[in-house]
Formats: sequence, C-alpha cells, structure tokens
Amino acid sequence: MADTMADAVLMDVEDGLATITLNRPGAMNAMDTAAKAALRDALAEVARDTAVRAVLLTATGRAFCVGQDLKEHVSKLTEAREQPGGNALSTVKEHYNPIVRALTGMEKPVVAGVNGVAAGAGFGFALAADYRVVADTASFNTSFAGVALTADSGVSWTLPRLIGASRAADLLFFPRSVTAQEAYELGIANKVVPAADLAEEARAVARALADGPTVAYAALKASLAYGAGHTLAETLEKEDELQTKAGASRDHTAAVEAFLAKRTPEYLGR
Repeated sequence: MADTMADAVLMDVEDGLATITLNRPGAMNAMDTAAKAALRDALAEVARDTAVRAVLLTATGRAFCVGQDLKEHVSKLTEAREQPGGNALSTVKEHYNPIVRALTGMEKPVVAGVNGVAAGAGFGFALAADYRVVADTASFNTSFAGVALTADSGVSWTLPRLIGASRAADLLFFPRSVTAQEAYELGIANKVVPAADLAEEARAVARALADGPTVAYAALKASLAYGAGHTLAETLEKEDELQTKAGASRDHTAAVEAFLAKRTPEYLGR
C-alpha cells in the first residue's frame, strides 16, 4: 500500500514495513510547517497501525534533513515580533517534540537510512531512531549554536547517551561536520555503507526487523529508555515486568519450538 501524506513526506506500507520518506530534495529536506506536520502525522499513523512491525525513515536527494527551514523561520520571527505573545519557536512543542516522541516511543523498531547531511532537527530525528544505516558520504551537524539556539528534537537527551556528555558538549558548543566514518567511531552510526548501496542496505535492516519478534523489540526499546534514567534495582524490576510480557508472546513460543526443532522461526509480531 502506498500513500502520500503530503508532497513533502511520502509513506509506503508493505508487508509490515512502513517506509517514510522526507521529500523536499530542492530544500535539502528542510522542515517547513507542512513537512513537520506531515511527518508528525505519518509517524502517529504507523505507530497506531498494528500491521506495521518496523519503520524506515529516509529521504530523497543529497540530504537526509538539514533541520528547520530557516527561510520560513525568518518570517515566523517577524510575525512573532509583531504579535503580542507571539512565539516563533512554538513549533518545538507542536511538531518536533511529537515527532521525536513517536520515533522513540512507538512499540516497533525504527531504522534511519541517512543518505546525506543530517543537521539540527534532522540530526535529532536520526538519533531518535533505534538503528542508523549511514551512507559513507553523509555527515552530521548539531547546528543549533550556529544560529544562536539551544538543542531541540531530543538531541540533548539522545546525543550524550550515545557518545558521552563531554563529546556531546563539544559538538553542541562548537558545531561542525561529523563525517560518516567519525560518526561510526563515535557510536552515532550503527553501520556505514557505500552511498550507492544505502537504500538497499537500510531497507534490508528494516525488513529483517519487520520480520522479527515485534513484542521483544518493543520491550528492548522500553528497557533501554527506562534504564537510561533509573537505578540498577529499578531497572531489574522493569526488566522482570517486560520479560514477563515478552515471554507470554506467541513469538517467544514459536522461537523456542523452532530452536528445539532446529529450524528458523517464523514470527507473527504478537
């Protein structure tokens, strides 16, 4: 099934895999209001769809996403100055926060296929995914301080958890282009592939996850998020809760039966 949420964001769902594609190549997939709303709504839709078992977030053109569309932002700043109580950055609450919550909170794995530069909010979207397949020509940049802004799109939470607080502070205070190879060495990229192979490789990873034990993947996401902000004792209790849920899944039974029969399990995602 293929669907177009808006020209700026395309969505396709096939055999349990939802592919969401940022599609403003002429603007390096900068996020204007229409694109942000379309991405937010597409993610909410696939999160609700029980037939979707994994999500691939990628983009067209030479950029993954360079963040906020600054041309539109300038006009929003002007409007905010002219209107009492105006706030040009209300988009953080209205768009960016829901997008990142959807990526991190949906009970299915999300793969980012990073085809080119990911900057600002675009960097945040990539970091919010569970797995990043990155073209060898891609790069990352926090960008925020370069336009006198602080981090948004979850970057202040996700980045230090991946690379440590000291390195995150370096990249945030002194924005620069991080190559794909450096991103791999830092722990930002899970896999770096030739640019020509990016689409195929990212889809293969997402396809494998869509065919896997969805309940277990959801529990793994919840465990990692919970463990990042709780004590070991609290995390052990959470693991017990989540393991009980995973152990009651049909897929767990199928996996054990397949192991004993020495065959490959077929998962149904429940």
